Amino acid sequence: MASEDVKTSESAVSKIVNLAEEAKLAKEEIKPTKYQVYSICKSLVAGGVAGGVSRTAVAPLERLKILLQVQSSQNIKYNGTIQGLKYIWRTEGFRGLFKGNGTNCARIVPNSAVKFFSYEQASKGILYAYRQQTGNEDAQLTPLLRLGAGACAGIIAMSATYPMDMVRGRITVQTEASPYQYRGMVHALSTVLREEGFRALYKGWLPSVIGVVPYVGLNFAVYESLKDWLIKSKAFGLVEDNELGVATRLACGAAAGTVGQTVAYPLDVIRRRMQMVGWNNASSIVTGDGRSKASLEYTGMVDAFRKTVRHEGFRALYKGLVPNSVKVVPSIAIAFVTYEQVKELLGVEIRISD
Repeated sequence: MASEDVKTSESAVSKIVNLAEEAKLAKEEIKPTKYQVYSICKSLVAGGVAGGVSRTAVAPLERLKILLQVQSSQNIKYNGTIQGLKYIWRTEGFRGLFKGNGTNCARIVPNSAVKFFSYEQASKGILYAYRQQTGNEDAQLTPLLRLGAGACAGIIAMSATYPMDMVRGRITVQTEASPYQYRGMVHALSTVLREEGFRALYKGWLPSVIGVVPYVGLNFAVYESLKDWLIKSKAFGLVEDNELGVATRLACGAAAGTVGQTVAYPLDVIRRRMQMVGWNNASSIVTGDGRSKASLEYTGMVDAFRKTVRHEGFRALYKGLVPNSVKVVPSIAIAFVTYEQVKELLGVEIRISD
């Protein structure tokens, strides 16, 4: 009996030891390795650099777009891309073309870093679930799945950095002739918090969420799908050694930007106008240097749509579309290519489906 008790005790101890070893191994597998941490950091750096470079390259067009979006049809100062840029240059000088760009970069660098990284992680998760569901370990992402991954990435990135986008919009529309209220991003954030409350930092968030789904989703879906199609079909002789050149990738990015911004643009206009609500000087910005003190109030996204269309017509939903198109096409193209080039430089794997 004693020997049986000893054997039973030894067996129990052995099982406990084995379970402890398995738990230790599982913990080690779950714990990120130093290489994985470096890889994540490199991906975030690549996304941040891509955002900063692309936005700075098109900063004058970005500012003009926002000025056109909030400009009233009753008092037009900015009439077209060339005229608008000349007007800014004449009245505010070279620095006026880049007004708000520092704040914009402070927002877009983390936004772009989170967006690209979130897209990669969402793509991996969606691809894994898709392969499990279909039972096909060689299955690849479809355009629709890429759209879903891009939408997830856009929502996460936009929500994480939205307060900076909100105050950037207000800083950008300030001109030499309008009353200055914000001296910079930190001052704008603190002023809005003090005078309007925390919720004011998320004004226009709903149309932003709705707009970011087709915008970012289509950007990633069109870009990745075009690249895959060109590589697989070897169309137009653009593929060398199963890789696309920088010019071809720029073209893919340009196509992606054109599709995404055209679909989502009206929501961007409404978002920008809702961001002006609650700001003492908003009416002077929209109606033109304080000529009218009419209040600028919207009860919500639907109300903003209705009032904009009723007072200014349906075309008002596409104010600033031309400079935005001129801006978005190179901006998205530069962002995608810069991201991939920086990742290659840092030695990080790019393709999701490999």
